Amino acid sequence: MARLAQTAGLTDVQQEILATVRDFVDKEIIPVATELEHRDEYPQQIVDGLKELGLFGLMIPEEYGGLGESLLTYALCVEEIARGWMSVSGIINTHFIVAYMLKQHGTQEQKDHFLPRMAAGDIRGAFSMSEPGLGSDVSAITSKAVKDGDEYVLNGQKMWLTNGGTSSLVAVLVRSDEGHPEGTAPHKSMTTFLVEKEPGFGEVRPGLTIPGKIDKMGYKGVDTTELIMDDLRIPADRVLGGVTGRGFYQMMDGVEVGRVNVAARGCGVAQRAFELGVQYAQQRHTFGKPIAQHQAIQFKLAEMATKVEAAHAMMVNAARKKDSGERNDLEAGMAKYLASEYCKEVVEDAFRIHGGYGFSKEYEIERLYREAPMLLIGEGTAEIQKMIIGRRLLEEYRFQG
Repeated sequence: MARLAQTAGLTDVQQEILATVRDFVDKEIIPVATELEHRDEYPQQIVDGLKELGLFGLMIPEEYGGLGESLLTYALCVEEIARGWMSVSGIINTHFIVAYMLKQHGTQEQKDHFLPRMAAGDIRGAFSMSEPGLGSDVSAITSKAVKDGDEYVLNGQKMWLTNGGTSSLVAVLVRSDEGHPEGTAPHKSMTTFLVEKEPGFGEVRPGLTIPGKIDKMGYKGVDTTELIMDDLRIPADRVLGGVTGRGFYQMMDGVEVGRVNVAARGCGVAQRAFELGVQYAQQRHTFGKPIAQHQAIQFKLAEMATKVEAAHAMMVNAARKKDSGERNDLEAGMAKYLASEYCKEVVEDAFRIHGGYGFSKEYEIERLYREAPMLLIGEGTAEIQKMIIGRRLLEEYRFQG
């Protein structure tokens, strides 16, 4: 096993899970990832393999058929999978955010109904906050739910759903003014609905359309879509937690888990970029010796390895904080910010080490170069992370003058 990005204090079970996932990544993902990515093809065989490993139930409690593992175990698995192909980690990350939100906030009926099938991978989750016109400003959501008897009628357009086509359960955040008087703070009048649908594109249930895949620069293979609701009728028992007005808090709790996992993805992609850079530097010769023997390249490798190590340590710290039941928005924001920025820098350095060949689609680094930018904006941009970090620091270090 490599020297970098080791995690102290893991149990035998955690080490066994990680060894199994790493072996799967090396044998089943890395050899086919670049070819599938260039074709923008959904990695069905890989997903089936992860289902067999029980990875879709990794963090779901044992009473619902899952493995009941910690966020740390899950984040370390995500790191391994992203090392193979970042898109695959996206397929399971969104699934887990929804499973986590159900576990933490769902009614007993909702947990009993969804979690066992999610643990088996028979139900795949996606979640939906963003809209075409709002980006990071969640409080500006315009999609709306209006109560009609025992149902709610949902209307609006959502954007950037990872797993939008392949999922069969979407947690959708919309505005619901019912019971919330005029002038209520925007975040107190939002509700999360559990929307069941058929996988696929087009009209996937009456009133719900998934138009098709958004064509992207990177992060291919996984489907990213819009979601259009046109008088979509949802029964009242599919309000997450059974009470309206709690959606914003539920989603933010899920996003904290998501941020740890985006940090883990950044760590995994950076690790792979380092591996590719350090290998290539020992194979390529210039001026009569391997380029790894040139001091300029050694300096690059030193910086890259230090960034891989630092990002991993921060990601592990954020996961452990959440697992201990403590608030981790500061640590998750820092880990996500640092890991995504360092990932971009490590990938670029590996790209530079490859020289002209880094530009060739034959080399894996070309794919990583297109994948890294997604991490700078996924689960909140770097600027949003810095806002969260800054506000939390001012809370912690309030001046007592």
